[in-house]
Amino acid sequence: MKDYSSEVKLLMASEAGLVVEFESVISPEINGLVQQLMKRLMHKPLAGIIEVVPTYKSVTVYFDPLQTTRQQVIQFIKQLLAQIKPVDTTPLAARIVHIPVCYGGVFGPDLEFVARYTGLSTQEVMSIHTAKPYLVYMLGFTPGFPYLGGMSEQIAVPRQEKPRTRVPAGSVGIGGNQTGVYPIESPGEWWLIGRTPIKTFQPSSNDPFLVSAGDYFHFFSISIEEYFAIRHEVETGMYVPEISYMR
Repeated sequence: MKDYSSEVKLLMASEAGLVVEFESVISPEINGLVQQLMKRLMHKPLAGIIEVVPTYKSVTVYFDPLQTTRQQVIQFIKQLLAQIKPVDTTPLAARIVHIPVCYGGVFGPDLEFVARYTGLSTQEVMSIHTAKPYLVYMLGFTPGFPYLGGMSEQIAVPRQEKPRTRVPAGSVGIGGNQTGVYPIESPGEWWLIGRTPIKTFQPSSNDPFLVSAGDYFHFFSISIEEYFAIRHEVETGMYVPEISYMR
C-alpha cells in the first residue's frame, strides 16, 4: 500500500494550525485523499485538535497548543496518512443531494447570456447543467457555499467583470468552469441561470449545512409553479430533499 506520509507537504498555518497538502492540482482523486484524511481525523481525533477544514487538495488542522504540540500533531497525521488507500481502490458511498432549480426568467436572468456565449440554446444549457452530479470539494466564501467540480466546459463562461452587490439566496450560478448555489444573499460575480427554493444553509438548525465536502449535488429542472410549491413546503418544514448514493 502506498505511504502518503512521505509525499504530502506539511505547512505551518499560524501558531496553531497545520496544512496537509496532497498535490498542487484539483481533481476528484486528490480530493478523495483529502476526504479520507478528514474522516480519519474526525473519527479518531487527537486530544487538542479543535477543527479540521478540508479544501480542494489539502486539509487544515487547527489545534490547541496548550493541549498538544505541533510535532505531536504531525506524528499523528503521519500515522493516519500511512492508512490511506488510493481512491480508485477505495469504495465510496457518497451522498447525492438532488437540488430542484427553476431555470431562466426572473430567477435566472443570465441564462440567455450563457446560451449566447456558448452557442447553445437555453434548453441545451439546462440539459448539460442537469446531466450529472457535481462533487462538493469544499464549503466556503459564505456559510455553506459549495465549491462544485465536474461542470462541462461546454457551458463555461468567464466571471463577470463587475460583481453584483446583491445575489438572492438560492441563486444558481456559473463562473468560469464552476457552478454553485448561493446559500445566503451576498455579492457575487457568477452568471445566474436559475434559483432553488430549498435552503442549503439554515443557521438555526442543529445541522445547518445541507451538504458536506465529499457529497454530490445533482440539479434537476422544475417549473415556476413547482418552485413556489416547494418553497411553501420548505417554509412549513415539510420539504425533504431527495438523497441517493453513488454506486
